[in-house]
Amino acid sequence: MNYRDLFDQFSSKRILVIGDVMMDAYFFGEVNRMSPEAPVPIVDLFEKDERIGGAGNVALNLAALGASPIICSVIGKDNEGDRLMQLFEEANISTEGLYATAQRRTTVKTRVLSSKKQLLRIDSEDTHLITSSEEGQLIQKIKDLLEKGIDGIIFEDYNKGVLTPNLISSVLDLAKAYQIPTTVDPKKAHFFEYKGCTLFKPNLKELKEGLHVEFEFSNDKKSFLDAVQALEARLENQISFITLSEHGVFIQEDEPIFIPAHLRNIADVSGAGDTVIAVATLCLICGADTKNIAAISNIAGGLVCEQPGVVSIEKEQLLNEVIKLL
Repeated sequence: MNYRDLFDQFSSKRILVIGDVMMDAYFFGEVNRMSPEAPVPIVDLFEKDERIGGAGNVALNLAALGASPIICSVIGKDNEGDRLMQLFEEANISTEGLYATAQRRTTVKTRVLSSKKQLLRIDSEDTHLITSSEEGQLIQKIKDLLEKGIDGIIFEDYNKGVLTPNLISSVLDLAKAYQIPTTVDPKKAHFFEYKGCTLFKPNLKELKEGLHVEFEFSNDKKSFLDAVQALEARLENQISFITLSEHGVFIQEDEPIFIPAHLRNIADVSGAGDTVIAVATLCLICGADTKNIAAISNIAGGLVCEQPGVVSIEKEQLLNEVIKLL
């Protein structure tokens, strides 16, 4: 396969990313003393940073690969929501699919760090399901975007309430009507709502939790394959793509394929799943076969794990690594 030709196709693709967006805020400082008021450290603050998080990180990865992502979500009509919109616009990511409501807070995860160690995290969020009115507004935005021409749809679930059962089924029906491939990065709550999706990508832990099964992957491949079969019987999905952490990845369409992980110096696994679903989706809609979808995504996930924090994949670095390893 000509991988450069494949990667060149990425830039022509428009992809909806539907799911829970959030802002990741960081307070960086140093601890040199304890508070006289309570037995807690005093952080001398020297830097603040705000970044796009959640499903937005999938959009960042797609943009880094040259594609045109459109983020579709519900945020709060608040200062944090305004700032998140600004961050998307600065990253050249379309916000046509964002709906702001006064009935909901924008999710913000604030981390306080000293000497690269996290001391505290503060979450400000509403995690209940969006209302039927908010759901209707978001579905309408998605319908309008589909009429303009979309190449793929990613569902990115962080269990914050945007992906309701009705929204999922409505969008899947629309995708089938428009013949648009759908890929899913699920969470436990709505694991089996994505019936008939094209590609379903849980990690091993999510697969076990979703099916309520327990087995040791390293010495019980039969139980793993049985679990995949049970998953497909209920979901009727076309492709099952399971990330296996240090064991690599597994993909199945017509036949099971295991691909081992490449040896790397792992610094941080945060955000790796976002990178994997972004790369897998682009490879899928550009016509790569299942083995290449898994192999390229496996390399991408490993590369971002070498960097501390949540980072997007670098297209040229990924291409060079793919050419070298595959």
